[in-house]
Amino acid sequence: MENAVRSADKSANAGLVQKGIKEALFAALISFGMFVLYVGLKTDQNISNELIIVQRWGLLAIFVAIAAVGRFLTVVFLRPHLDARKLAKARSGELDISTEKGFFHTHFLKIALVALLLYPVFIYAVAGPQGSLKWVDNFGIQILIYVMLAWGLNIVVGLAGLLDLGYVAFYAIGAYSYALLSSYFGLSFWVLLPLSGILAALWGVILGFPVLRLRGDYLAIVTLAFGEIIRLVIINWTDLTKGTFGISGIPKATLFGIPFDASAGGFAKLFHLPISSAYYKIFLFYLILALCMLTAYVTIRLRRMPIGRAWEALREDEIACRSLGINTVTTKLTAFATGAMFGGFAGSFFAARQGFVSPESFVFLESAVILAIVVLGGMGSLTGIAIAAIVMVGGTELLREMAFLKAIFGPDFTPELYRMLLFGLAMVVVMLIKPRGFVGSREPTAFLKERKAVSGSFTKEGHG
Repeated sequence: MENAVRSADKSANAGLVQKGIKEALFAALISFGMFVLYVGLKTDQNISNELIIVQRWGLLAIFVAIAAVGRFLTVVFLRPHLDARKLAKARSGELDISTEKGFFHTHFLKIALVALLLYPVFIYAVAGPQGSLKWVDNFGIQILIYVMLAWGLNIVVGLAGLLDLGYVAFYAIGAYSYALLSSYFGLSFWVLLPLSGILAALWGVILGFPVLRLRGDYLAIVTLAFGEIIRLVIINWTDLTKGTFGISGIPKATLFGIPFDASAGGFAKLFHLPISSAYYKIFLFYLILALCMLTAYVTIRLRRMPIGRAWEALREDEIACRSLGINTVTTKLTAFATGAMFGGFAGSFFAARQGFVSPESFVFLESAVILAIVVLGGMGSLTGIAIAAIVMVGGTELLREMAFLKAIFGPDFTPELYRMLLFGLAMVVVMLIKPRGFVGSREPTAFLKERKAVSGSFTKEGHG
């Protein structure tokens, strides 16, 4: 009996290895076809300014080998392990992970909030005023902007199930609303912040009306067109938006009327501190952190209200939602307006942070990145989306700093050129391992806490 079991296991392992080799060769062939023109061949100029083609077959071989080995390990080791875990849970009757949580898992959100509050102070103390600028701005403010944008899009895509590929349009509306109104009318940041959100929500309603009867791919196409229309209007309405030149000299945000400049009434002079631009970056960090917390609080509260449950019902089945008497028109419009409002908030903050806005900041790639953050993090999960934003945005920023890669791949290697390629490969790996995102739970906000028995007589009569 034992010999028969061992022979069966050996034959199963041999078949698994053969399948892994076959799929690894297939992955190598696909990666070769994808990377041969992008990695293996490179155009350059010689001394005579003639265009030549540089062959980099060694670098191409590394990419192909990574794809083949990764596919082989996934088929032979990773996938059977995950399947075995699922089978063991199914046999034991445990459909979910054990409800016993450790200290870190229970208090994760509190620990993360305390770490975020201490992050700029710690960086300022370690790196100094000038050294902290990059870390607070690129690895703090930039990530939190995308967290807020992704949480806003999560209302439309994750909760209401409406695929929106033009979300960057509301981001642009908020930014240009702040830039134009502050430049022409001299309004302050604290007045324009809610006003930009209201204007973006208004445009969200305007977008929602034409797409009330659309779903799926058709909705995605219309929202994509809306995003491109807004960008083209910004480019061509030169009398108002200055076209591709952009709007510069946008007023900065103030702390209760205290400006962050070198004037006598500025923040540094008022508190007898050395002149530095780091104070403004730290102020912006706490400001965008407060906006993110507001977004999370409103989202959580709305999910527990009837409108949030209507969004979830719309996401699961629109026909069943309509049959239950839910007004799908107002449900869709509120989802578009609420998500657009938070996009407008983020846009106005972006304009105050940069001091300059131009159409190049609001291209379709931004919408794709925000949507990828929502999908990778897990639609409907605020924690998962925040983790995905940190990994994706922070990871791409770290690739800019990886100068040591030139020592591995040669002096011609530029991390900026390949960071999107590595970013795409990382997304493929994550979706293979976690197809529903980092935190892929879509538990409804309203469900029965316990099972209740129904009498057989009600079932026979049609009442159960």
